[in-house]
Amino acid sequence: MTTKQTAFTAPHYLAAQTGQRILDAGGTACEAMVAAAAMVTVQYPHMSGLGGDGFWLISKPGEKPVAIDACGAAAEHATLSEYQTTYGMIPESGGGAALTMAGTVSGWNKALEYNHSGLSLATLLGDAIHAADAGIAVTDSLAYASHKTFARLQDEASFNQWYLKDNMPLSAGEKVTNSTLSKTLQQLAEHGLDDFYHGTLATLMAEDLQAVGSPLQLSDFQRYTANWCEPLTTSISKGELYNLGAPTQGLASLLILAIYDRLVDDNMVELDHIHRLVEATKQAFIIRDRVIADPQSLTCELQDYLTPEYIDELARSVDVNQAAPWPHIAKPGDTIWMGACDKDGTMVSFIQSLYWEFGSGVVLPQTGIVWNCRGKSFSLDPKHHNVLAPRKKPFHTLNPAYAELKDGQRMVYGTMGGEGQPQTQGCLFSRYCYQGETLQDAVAKPRWLLGRTWGAETDNLRLEKALYDSLGTSLHKMGHDVVSVPNNNEVMGHAGAIISCTNGTAQATSDPRSDGTYLLGDYHG
Repeated sequence: MTTKQTAFTAPHYLAAQTGQRILDAGGTACEAMVAAAAMVTVQYPHMSGLGGDGFWLISKPGEKPVAIDACGAAAEHATLSEYQTTYGMIPESGGGAALTMAGTVSGWNKALEYNHSGLSLATLLGDAIHAADAGIAVTDSLAYASHKTFARLQDEASFNQWYLKDNMPLSAGEKVTNSTLSKTLQQLAEHGLDDFYHGTLATLMAEDLQAVGSPLQLSDFQRYTANWCEPLTTSISKGELYNLGAPTQGLASLLILAIYDRLVDDNMVELDHIHRLVEATKQAFIIRDRVIADPQSLTCELQDYLTPEYIDELARSVDVNQAAPWPHIAKPGDTIWMGACDKDGTMVSFIQSLYWEFGSGVVLPQTGIVWNCRGKSFSLDPKHHNVLAPRKKPFHTLNPAYAELKDGQRMVYGTMGGEGQPQTQGCLFSRYCYQGETLQDAVAKPRWLLGRTWGAETDNLRLEKALYDSLGTSLHKMGHDVVSVPNNNEVMGHAGAIISCTNGTAQATSDPRSDGTYLLGDYHG
C-alpha cells in the first residue's frame, strides 16, 4: 500500500477530496475534518447534516487523547406527559420527532479551538458552499435511502419539496440542489459557527421548528454547547483502545474487543474469529442496553466495566463452541465516519449523524437544514433509564474509535451503521491486528451483522454471500441463526481506517460498500 505523510478517508469521495485538500494546504486534522464534515452534509443529506450530532476523538502525538461530545439534548419543553398524551410514542417524522438540539456545529467549533492553523472558515466551508449551490449527483446510497424512506417521509411537505422529485423518490444520477443550505454555510463562514446558536441562523431555525410543531425554541439553541469529555479506555494485548463514553455505545465497542482479546489463541481459523467476536458482541450489548443513558443519569461509572477482572468474567461467559441465544432488539441508524491524519501526526476519528435516514424529514425552509430524529431513542416508559425528560440526552449509537498499538502505530477507525458500528469496528480491528490482513482487506472483505438493524424483522446473523457460502453451514451448526445478504451490502456499514506509522507516514483505506475513497498526501510547506 502506498504511504504518505497525511491521509483522509470518507464515505463520499468529494468529502475525502475536500479534507485532503485542507491537509495538503498545511491545515490541521481538525480543520480538514470540519471542511469534510460540511461537504459530506451536502453530498450525503440522508446520512448527516448541520441539524444532527457529532462526536470527536482527537489524538496529538505524545498526548492523551481528548473527546468532544457534540450531541444535543431534548428541548426544555419536551416533557414526558406531553409526548404520552399527544403522540403515545416518539414520532418517527415531523415536528414531534425533531425534539433534540443539533450539536454538530458546536462540535466543529470546539475542535477548531483545539487544533487550528488559522485557515479561515471561508476556506474550510468553500467546497460545501459551492456544491450545495451547484447541486450534487444522487449516488446509489442516496437513491436507496430515498426509496426506503418514501413511505415514512412523503407527507412531510418540506421534505417533499427538497428531497423528492415530482413527489417520487430520487434516482441515481439525478441532480439535487440546495441553494438555501449554501447560503446558510456562507452565513457561518462570514459570521462564525456560533451564529448557529446565538445569531441570525438560530432565530430562523427556531421559527421554522416552531412552525412544524417541534418543542425546540430559541432558548434551547442559546443554552447549547458541545462538551469536552474524557474517553473510555481499555488495555488489550495489542495496545490501548479509546472510545466515547455515555451517551454513546462506545463502551460496547471496547468490550467486544477486550472480551475477544481474552478468547484469541494461535490455532484459530476464520470460523473461530467470527464466532468469538459475535459472542463477545452479545455480552457487550447486554451491558450497553442495561446501563448507557445520558451522562447525568448514569448509576455507575462506565470505566468500571472495563477493568481486567470484569472483562475476564465476561469472557468466561462465552462458549467458544456454541452460540448463546439472542433475542436482542437492535438500534437502527444512519451516519458517517471519517478519519484524518495531518502533517504533525494529529489524528481525528469523527462521526456525524441525523440518526435515521434524513432524520425527522423536517427540512427547515429558511436554512435548508435537515433536522435529526435522535429523540426516537428515548422511551416513554417512566421506569426506563432512557425515559424522555427535558434537557436530557438520548442514547447514541455513534462512537468513533482510536487505538495506540504496542508496535508504535496509531489508528483511527469507524463506520456508520447504528447497531453495526461496534461489530464492524471489532471486525476490521481484529482482521488487521490479530489476523494480519492488510488495512484494505480488513475493511473490504465480507462482513457480518448481528441484530435487527435497518428495519429487518429478525435477530439473526447476516453474512455477506461470499462469507455465507464458505462458513454459513459451520456457523449454523454452532447454533447461529444465519442468513445470506448480497456481497458489498450497505447494511454492513461504510467503514474506514487510517494508520499513523512509526516512520511518520500514514496508510488509509475506505469501504467499497460506500461512495467514498481515501487520499494520501505529502505536505511540503
